Amino acid sequence: MNHKNLTYQIEPGYVHPLGATVDKKGVNFSLFSEHATFIELLLFDQDDASEPFQVIQLDPITHNTFFFWHVYVKDLKPGTFYAYRVDGPRNLSMGYRFNPNKVLIDPYAKGIKQTLWDRTTACGPEDNVATAMRGIVIETDLYNWEDDKPLNRPMNESIIYEMHVGGFTRMPSSGVKQPGTFRGVIEKIPYLTELGITAVELLPIYQFDSKHILRTVDDKPLTNYWGYSAINFFAPHADYCVNSHEGEQVREFRDMVKALHKANIEVILDIVFHHTDESDHFGPTFSFKGIDNQTYYYLNQTDKQYYYNYSNCGNTINANHPIPVKMMIESLKYWLEEMHVDGFRFDEGTLLFRGEDGAPLKYPPILWQMELDKSFMNTKIMSEAWDAAKLYQVSYFPEQRWAEWNHRYRDAIRRFIKGDPGLVGEVARRILGSADIYQGDGKQPINSLNFITVHDGFTLNDLVSYNEKHNEANGENNQDGINDNLSWNCGIEGETDDPKIEALRERQIKNFATILMLSQGVPMIRMGDEVRHTQKGNNNAYCQDNELTWFNWELVKKENNLLCFWKQLIVFRQQHATIHRSRFFTGQLNESGIKDISWHGVQLDTPGWDDPNGRTLAFTLGGIDKDADIHVMINMYWEELEFEIPILQGKKWYQVIDTYQPSPKDITSPSKESLIEENSYLVQERSVVVLSSQ
Repeated sequence: MNHKNLTYQIEPGYVHPLGATVDKKGVNFSLFSEHATFIELLLFDQDDASEPFQVIQLDPITHNTFFFWHVYVKDLKPGTFYAYRVDGPRNLSMGYRFNPNKVLIDPYAKGIKQTLWDRTTACGPEDNVATAMRGIVIETDLYNWEDDKPLNRPMNESIIYEMHVGGFTRMPSSGVKQPGTFRGVIEKIPYLTELGITAVELLPIYQFDSKHILRTVDDKPLTNYWGYSAINFFAPHADYCVNSHEGEQVREFRDMVKALHKANIEVILDIVFHHTDESDHFGPTFSFKGIDNQTYYYLNQTDKQYYYNYSNCGNTINANHPIPVKMMIESLKYWLEEMHVDGFRFDEGTLLFRGEDGAPLKYPPILWQMELDKSFMNTKIMSEAWDAAKLYQVSYFPEQRWAEWNHRYRDAIRRFIKGDPGLVGEVARRILGSADIYQGDGKQPINSLNFITVHDGFTLNDLVSYNEKHNEANGENNQDGINDNLSWNCGIEGETDDPKIEALRERQIKNFATILMLSQGVPMIRMGDEVRHTQKGNNNAYCQDNELTWFNWELVKKENNLLCFWKQLIVFRQQHATIHRSRFFTGQLNESGIKDISWHGVQLDTPGWDDPNGRTLAFTLGGIDKDADIHVMINMYWEELEFEIPILQGKKWYQVIDTYQPSPKDITSPSKESLIEENSYLVQERSVVVLSSQ
């Protein structure tokens, strides 16, 4: 925009909506600050302009309504860059951090540029207008959605793929035209479609400080790769865009969502509402701290210059103050209504329960606003049910729409498959949909989001390749990341050429995959697990924006057999409603007289619940609505075992999965070759066998 020699006329403006709102005659700006006494709006013609072309001082009478500061700038156009200066009381011990030298971005900015951004000057007291971030005035109404809308797929039919937008296509082997961007994801949609997943859960895609060098290791700068430190909750991350100069990041994000929807893939955003990147009292001031520190953060009540740090990231957003709650709800509605996403996953979601004293509230405002607002009626909502300060709220989230990351599922299946004994009953409960956790509260299997691995921790390949974490590359003396990974390296630590070890590792991966896809609840796969992506034992790669974490597309060809196994396994799950029920089992009989669930061990009807040495489990699922019956035999013992098979009336069993067999015999369609004539099956050591009736 060229504003040379222009001075825009102003009017009082209006309170709502907050942020910069474009209409045909200009732009309205609105900002909340209860304790501010002075506010200036700065307008810039370029993202790299060191000085504003116009400074508008807001009158505390004309431009202030109940702590909302507002002004209307006539004839101003989209593409203008803007920021604020805010002043007020200066008393750190009382929680006031006003400093008119700090140039601040609007919490509601729909686009942000960090072209001149310098974190160091944002931490000091000096004026930083020449090195501050700028918001972008964006017109959000002018976009052709082509009748696009959220897909509203039933939760029990979902298969989620946790994905990092940048890392998915940043490797040169991706072959995309625009690597590491929303457009790069569009180019790889055929891969996602062929894999068979129904939704992508995107690690944080709103603006974060990817320029912040945390430390340097072996001459390599380490930065915030995952993005779990928000600068703002409305602006798509500019680094994931091809062109973000004048707000194109909104268009490029929408293009990705629209393209994924056309491929029948839903979009779920990972939301981090518990802290911001302003960190603790040593951290930078770029928005919330300088606008109204007391409103936006939980402050230590003894000395308010310090922050309660329930997030373990320096500060904690005051998630139950009306203004932060308003911002969060309006952010979620923006992503739903304006950006057409299908759902949200809340990182450390229990922080939304905490009141100003840190204690959990019975009726947390933000959770219940979401529950009672019809805008979220069909939205997929999921959460971590714990936080860094050890608040544990599994099954406390409201109603049936909240799915919870089920870490008890993860831990039980990890231990069982690596060979720990005495877990038969625990594993059965997890496969069943964790009814012991959810059913008593009137919830259903869809409240259990089942996973083996996620971004935080070992990859699936590393889970079967390392006994210990190897995080030296993070520069924290291997002290970061959890120590108890419930992993087993299959006999050798790390990479190996030993064919027996490699065969066992691949079989263990197939075992994990099979049990995950046979479990009631909602399965989630970590990006790259389907092709044995490795982080070389690093279980906390938050700072590794490099080949260690990026999806290696050469593995798609190298690990094609394993990839084909995943694809067919997903198809098998989707084809059988018996595996992804929306309700818990009741023991009812189907039309063939088979119970909906029957448990066994090596012998029929003897599951060995109390066997302290038990490493085997079998179960039969009676098909519903003329679906096939399914019989599963799991042998995590180190020797082969003969399992009895139920006798069917008028039908026969066919082998569809045997993880011990080489590809393509490891997973097949029922045929003459896979017909089971005997009343037993020899299940090889550390393997899973699945039969289907016809």
